[in-house]
Amino acid sequence: MKPSRSFASDNNAVVHPEVMEAIARVNQGHAVGYGDDPQTDSAVRKFREHFGERVEVFFVFNGTAANCLSLQALTQPYHAVLCSEISHIYTDECGAPERLTGCKLLPLAAAVGKLTVETVSHAYHGIGDQHHVQPKVISITQTTEMGTIYRTAEVEALSRFAHDRDMFLHMDGARISNAAVAQGLTLRQATRDLGVDVLSFGGTKNGVMGAEAVVFFRPQLARNFLFTRKQGMQLASKMRYLSVQMEALLTDDLWRRNAEHANRMAKLLEQEIKKIKNAKIVYPVEANGVFAKIPRDAVAKIQERYFFYVWNEEESVVRWMCSFDTTEEDVRQFAAFVRDGR
Repeated sequence: MKPSRSFASDNNAVVHPEVMEAIARVNQGHAVGYGDDPQTDSAVRKFREHFGERVEVFFVFNGTAANCLSLQALTQPYHAVLCSEISHIYTDECGAPERLTGCKLLPLAAAVGKLTVETVSHAYHGIGDQHHVQPKVISITQTTEMGTIYRTAEVEALSRFAHDRDMFLHMDGARISNAAVAQGLTLRQATRDLGVDVLSFGGTKNGVMGAEAVVFFRPQLARNFLFTRKQGMQLASKMRYLSVQMEALLTDDLWRRNAEHANRMAKLLEQEIKKIKNAKIVYPVEANGVFAKIPRDAVAKIQERYFFYVWNEEESVVRWMCSFDTTEEDVRQFAAFVRDGR
C-alpha cells in the first residue's frame, strides 16, 4: 500500500486541525455575505496586528488569483512585469497574468531562483518610447521556485531600484511563512519593512483550505480593488469561511509553527539524501523544498510508491516538498526507499 503522505507538494497536505475547528465554529447561523461579516472584520484586524496598521487586505480563493489581481491593480495594459524565468506567474499560471492584466511578462535569468538589481536593470529600457512596453512591476517569489530565499538586503535592493523608477515591488508569497521563519523574521519584517508594495499572502501551502490574501502596504493602491476582485470572479459570497481560516493561521503563531516544522523536515530530508550514493542536492535547502539529482532510471521506480514531480527532466532533477504534516518517520521511510527500493 502506498504511504498516505507524499513529497510532491505542500498543496497536497491536509487542512490543519486548528483551521478545521475554526471553520466548524463559524458554521452556524446566518451571516451577511461578501465580506460584511464579523469574521472578516476580525481577520483583517489580525492581519494588521502582523503587518501594521493601514494595510488593506482582500481574501481570494487561490494563489493564481492573488497574483493576477495584485498585478492588475498595479498596471495598465501597456506596462511590463519583470519576473524570473522560472516564476510561477510566468511558467505555471496558463497565461492568466497576461490575459487579465494585458501586460507583457518579461522573464529574466535568475540564478538559484532569485532576481538581482543587475538582472532587472538590463530589462529596464525603452522608457518613454511609445513603441515599447513600460516596465512597471518587479515580481519576486518568496520562497523561490527553487526553494531558496531572498535575504532582506536583496529584497530591499530590488525595492529601492523599483521605487527610484516609479515602479512597484510585488511579492508572490505563496510560501512567505517558510521564508520568514527561516530567517527569524516576523511577517512584517519579511515584507512591508523591506519595501514590498503588494503581497500575495499564501495560506493553502501552510495548512489552510482554499484561501489566500492580497495585502496592500500602500492603501492608495487598493482604491479600486473591490471592483477588481469582483470582476476577477474572486469575491466569495460566504466570505466568513475564507476569513476565519486566515484568522486561525495568524493566531497563536500557527503560521510560524507550521512553517518551522515543514522547514525542519526538509533539512532532515536533505541530511538523509546526502547519505545516498548517486543522489546529489542541487540547490541550497533553505525552506521546505529539496531538489535532488538522481539517476534517471530511478525516478519512475520511486514514483511507483511515492508521488512527486520531476523539476528538470533533461537533467533528472526532482523536487521533494515537505509540509506541516510531514513526520520524521515519513522522511526516514522515504529516504530509505530512495536508497534501497529503487
